[in-house]
Amino acid sequence: METTRIREIDAIRAFALLGILLGSIAYLSDPAHVAIGALPPTDDPVAFVVNALVFSKFYVIFAFLFGYSFTLQMRSWGEGRVRGRMLRRCLGLFALGVLHGFFLWFGDILTLYAVLGVILLLTRSVKPRTAVIAGSCLVGLVGLFWAGLGWLSTLAPANPIPAADPAAGARALRLVTDGPLGFLTFQAEIYPPSALFVWGFQGPVALAMFLFGLAAGKTGLLERPELRQLLVARAQVIGFLVGLPGVLFLAWTSGRSDEVALYGLAVNTVTSPFLAAAFVATLLRVLRRFPAVTDVLSPAGRMAASNYIGQSVLIALLFTGYGLGLAGQLAPPAVMGAAVVIYVVLLGLSSWWMRSHRHGPIEYGLRMVTQGTRRPVSRHFSAEPLRHR
Repeated sequence: METTRIREIDAIRAFALLGILLGSIAYLSDPAHVAIGALPPTDDPVAFVVNALVFSKFYVIFAFLFGYSFTLQMRSWGEGRVRGRMLRRCLGLFALGVLHGFFLWFGDILTLYAVLGVILLLTRSVKPRTAVIAGSCLVGLVGLFWAGLGWLSTLAPANPIPAADPAAGARALRLVTDGPLGFLTFQAEIYPPSALFVWGFQGPVALAMFLFGLAAGKTGLLERPELRQLLVARAQVIGFLVGLPGVLFLAWTSGRSDEVALYGLAVNTVTSPFLAAAFVATLLRVLRRFPAVTDVLSPAGRMAASNYIGQSVLIALLFTGYGLGLAGQLAPPAVMGAAVVIYVVLLGLSSWWMRSHRHGPIEYGLRMVTQGTRRPVSRHFSAEPLRHR
C-alpha cells in the first residue's frame, strides 16, 4: 500500500530544523555554557529571544511529527510488517545517534527517539483519546517535578543552586577549540551525562508529543481540510495566549542560580506545547497563502535526518577544533547570522539533492536497515527516519 506524501508535513519538519539549529549552535559557539549545565544567560536581546522562542519548542514539533508520521508508516507497511520494520528502524536510529553524540553533538536526541519509538510501537493500538490523556499527564507530571524541586530548594536557603565555575567554562572552551582530539575529549566527557539528562528530563515530554502525534495521525488531523482549518484557528489563539507568557517567564529566569530558575522550567514544560502548536498553525497559514514556501522547505523536510546531521557537521567545522575553532569569538548576533547561513545552505543542498534522488543520503541507509534489504524500496509516504534535535 502506498500513501500520498503530505508536503506540508515535510515543510513543518524543515521549519523545525531551523529552530533546532538556532538552539544547538548557541552551545557549541560558546561551550562555557555547557560546563554550567544550564541555558545560556539572557544578558543580551538575542539570547533572550532564543531562550524564549526556541528552547524546547522545536523539539516538541519534531516529536509530534514522529508520532504522526508513524501512523502513516503503519498504513504504508501494513500491520504484518510494522513490528519488524519499526524495531529495525529504531536500532538504526540508536546506532546513528551514538555516533552523532560522541563525534559531533553531545545533545543528540536520536538515541532517545529510538527507545521511545519502541514504546510507540507497543502503544500503537491505543485510542486517540487515551493517547491524548496519557500525554497530558506526562507533561503535567514533568511540570510538577520541576516545580516541586524548586519548592524543595526553598527549604534550604543556605544551599542555593551552585553557580557557574569559571574554570570549568574556560576548560570547556579550550578543549572544544584545541584540534580534533581536544574536541573529541570534550565530547567523550560531556556526551554520557548529557544523554542521561536528555533521556531523563526530555524523554517524558518527548513521549507525550509522540502520543499526541499518534492521536492526531489516527484522526487524520493534518490530512482533513475541515479539521485542519479548525485546528489552525484555535491553535493560534490559545497557543499564543498561553505560550508567550510562559516563554517570557522562562527567558527571564534563565541563568539564575536559585529556585526561580526551576520554576521557569516548570512553566516552560507546560506552556511549550501550546506555543509550538501556535507556530505550526501560523506556518500552515503561510503555506496555504504562499505555496512557494512549501516548495522551498519540503525538500529539507524529506531528508530531515541528513539535515539534522548536516547541521552538526557545519556547526562543528565552524566552531570546534574540527575546523575554524571560532567558539567563544563571535557575538550572539553573528552566531545567529551563521545559523541562518547554515540553514540556507542546507536548504539549497536539499533542493539540489532531491531533484535526482528519492531520499537523502542518510535516509537511504536507514531505509535499508528498516526494510532489511541491500537497496531501499521506494514508497511515497511522509515519514522519514528522523523526527527531531
